[in-house]
Amino acid sequence: MLNVVLVEPEIPPNCGNIARTCAATGSRLHLVEPLGFDVSDRAVKRAGLDYWHLVEVSVHPSLEALFLRHPEAAEDLWLATTKAPRSYCEAAFSPDCWLFFGKETAGLPPDFRERYRERCLRLPMVDGARSLNLGNSAAVLVYEALRQNGFPGLLDTGEMARPHTEGNDYHTNQTSVTSV
Repeated sequence: MLNVVLVEPEIPPNCGNIARTCAATGSRLHLVEPLGFDVSDRAVKRAGLDYWHLVEVSVHPSLEALFLRHPEAAEDLWLATTKAPRSYCEAAFSPDCWLFFGKETAGLPPDFRERYRERCLRLPMVDGARSLNLGNSAAVLVYEALRQNGFPGLLDTGEMARPHTEGNDYHTNQTSVTSV
């Protein structure tokens, strides 16, 4: 099972979007403190995160604590950083790899990046673009890792793959958009 690690995340909606990606893909979510928000049951319910029960979430007091609890993470990890020497397309992800993402304002700690320099990846961007949104970056890497492993346990078709029959008209639920 894929593991997504957010190191000191600061912005609640980013964590919520990544949690939703984890829920949809069956990935585990690891949060490394300090967190810039509350993830108590009360806070999650108040935020309307109705998919939170589908996510296996672990909160760790530090990166060191995460590695003590999950020593296997050090054997198969990838770090997402705009400072990386290579594109994520060059990575060979395993089905149980660990994907690390840093906090929105500073990224991953420099010493952590240096320790795993050969495991640092970036999403290609135009010159002058600082970074992508954390939730978008996580979704790109999660789905690439899953794609490389054949999307284990995920549905590969939607209702449109079923034969069209009376009472099964997916066209009737479409919304039309008109430009003005």
